[in-house]
Amino acid sequence: MKPSLPQGTRDFSASTLRKRNFIFNTIKSTFELYGFEPLETPAVENTETLLGKYGDEGDKLIFKILNNGLDNPTKKETARADFETILEGRTNKGITERALRYDLTIPFARYVAMNQGQLTFPFKRYQMQPVWRADRPQKGRYREFYQCDADVAGSSSLLHETELALIYATVFEKLNVRVELKINNRKILTALATLCGGDDRMIPITIAIDKLDKIGLEKVKEELTTRGLNEEQVGLVESFISIKGSNEEKLHQLETMFSNIAIGLDGVNELRLILSTYENINQTTTPIIVDLSLARGLNYYTGSIFEVKAIGVQMGSIGGGGRYDNLTGLFGVNGIAGVGISFGVDRIYDVMEELNVFPENIQKGTSLLFFNTGQQEQQHILRIAQLLRSKNISCEIYHEAAKFDKQFKYAEKKSIPNIVIIGSKEIEAGTAVIKNLSSGIQKEVAQADLDKHF
Repeated sequence: MKPSLPQGTRDFSASTLRKRNFIFNTIKSTFELYGFEPLETPAVENTETLLGKYGDEGDKLIFKILNNGLDNPTKKETARADFETILEGRTNKGITERALRYDLTIPFARYVAMNQGQLTFPFKRYQMQPVWRADRPQKGRYREFYQCDADVAGSSSLLHETELALIYATVFEKLNVRVELKINNRKILTALATLCGGDDRMIPITIAIDKLDKIGLEKVKEELTTRGLNEEQVGLVESFISIKGSNEEKLHQLETMFSNIAIGLDGVNELRLILSTYENINQTTTPIIVDLSLARGLNYYTGSIFEVKAIGVQMGSIGGGGRYDNLTGLFGVNGIAGVGISFGVDRIYDVMEELNVFPENIQKGTSLLFFNTGQQEQQHILRIAQLLRSKNISCEIYHEAAKFDKQFKYAEKKSIPNIVIIGSKEIEAGTAVIKNLSSGIQKEVAQADLDKHF
């Protein structure tokens, strides 16, 4: 059988991993600058922990894990009946009690709910782990991918929104990726739903306008109609997402639109405070833009919502997040406010590859290769190699005493920049021959000075 990978998954070579680790390390170091602490949760969660948290669209994308023992003949008949409920999109403990995590936010909320008595609030954590979605694979969309999240639990202060926006700006400036940092507020969207007939319009409206970039205005209007909005209500949504101008001009028009809806005015005031604070202290070139078509169709957002898109590249969002003031309430623990953001590392990688902005020295691996000059010499070379490694100089010894031509080719194929030759003559003289493969320069140095040379 020819080996293959499941759709939507990938292997990563050393050169790819070095680039990915550059992204991870940049994000991690920035999180820690702002006082966030690391956390890891299991890849597998109880199905009931995940279901119902992402809306109908999200629930369909959760990878469910079959229970053990379904090959037991006594269970087969029951299993057949249970599978019918699974095929209908529901869950059934007879078939599946566990699922792969869909994102990092719900596991974080579950962790906070379980450990609230031991945590210091505000609890600031970052998490960098893979998640899984049964999505249709395409450019920038995978079934297994990494998220890097930073969340704050236990505070309603809008200071956190400002700092999370600054984290986005800082990270993408360090990565040399120009981005649009977009912001909206779910309270404003709630006010729009109120104008359109009530809270039950909220989910249909957010799901539809969240697709504006993908399907265009006319298709959004069609979807709103099929979801039960009348012509006047569709017109209100169109007027809302057609608001243009500077950030302040947009906020002013929203104040007029929602002059009699308190929650809408609250959302406008929150945006105004975040924007003014960000603009006063931001030292990067990344502006923050009010985008009224930004809806982020996940049910748990209650306040500000963020999205990041790369400039000059055809790619979906490479980051997003928002405030969820009662997420732990889903687990029976009320009163713990939260806000967080996420980086889509896989998409960020694709963007940086397309823009060719990875640093040139990122592929640095082994610094030098010791040629293997014989069994007796090998012991001496190994001692020197260990001394260099103790001084953080990466090196290899060729595995056998082969012809020099073969050892040269190994160094070239692995892009090892330097080779070192120590034979019986060099051992006796206490010297080593060093050759830089890119410049071709060769010289003899004392073995005791090898560490200084590299």
